[in-house]
Amino acid sequence: MDMQMRADLVRWRLEGQVVARISVSGARGSTPREAGTFMLLTQAQQSGTIGGGDLEWNAIHHARVLLRGGGARVEQRISLGGNSGQCCGGEVVLVLDVPCADELDRILARLEDMRRHQPLLLLFGAGHVGRALAHVLAPLPLRLAWSDSRPHEFGAVIPHGVMVYDDGDWEQLVASAPPNSGALVLTQSHALDSLIVASILERGDFRYVGLIGSATKRRRFEAGFRHIGLSEARIATMVCPIGDQGVRDKRPAVIAALVAAEIVTRFLHPVQAEGTG
Repeated sequence: MDMQMRADLVRWRLEGQVVARISVSGARGSTPREAGTFMLLTQAQQSGTIGGGDLEWNAIHHARVLLRGGGARVEQRISLGGNSGQCCGGEVVLVLDVPCADELDRILARLEDMRRHQPLLLLFGAGHVGRALAHVLAPLPLRLAWSDSRPHEFGAVIPHGVMVYDDGDWEQLVASAPPNSGALVLTQSHALDSLIVASILERGDFRYVGLIGSATKRRRFEAGFRHIGLSEARIATMVCPIGDQGVRDKRPAVIAALVAAEIVTRFLHPVQAEGTG
């Protein structure tokens, strides 16, 4: 969201649009979004969300009234139950304002900082599933680096914010990735898959290592990794098959959706995932 919001804000400023902000300054109990969440909007467009529903719809209406009339900052305390149009049961405090130019600069800087601190996910392979994955993963709160040595395979449209590497230098990508990065390996070559996964497992500090393939492919790779001296503990961190949620559907878009869900639970929120069940 932060990359899209940044792009929207930059464009609106270039166009000379006046921008309003809706911020969740407080949240208690069950609420659609947490404190600190904000969205931006003009008279005709919006970017981000404070949770949708009547809460957001009414806030947008009041924010656009501010835009038209140049009103001062407004604070709203809303109970999400009864006659509010939502039944979450909690309470939120919204702040509606029209930021000045300096404050918009600070918002841009904040969005950039949020982006820099998002985890890095390496996606190796731009085949059918790789392309589907790139488009599904791009909106998630992560930095996506997409690698393939075949420039024509990436497709005509690269998802916004995705970093593309078409030089085939996968070794540099793996070596330069910070600790707690993730990787999805699905190249056109099993031999290349093996080299990439082995290199990542040798590092031993990736949060998630996913390899496309069957249980048979996993067993073959495990045998090869033991042969080169990788420990059982390192080998066990490899996820293969990926997106295995009991659904047998080999269409790229479906595989991408299942894998994206796995990325959320096992890469973006691994502690929560381990604590469930």
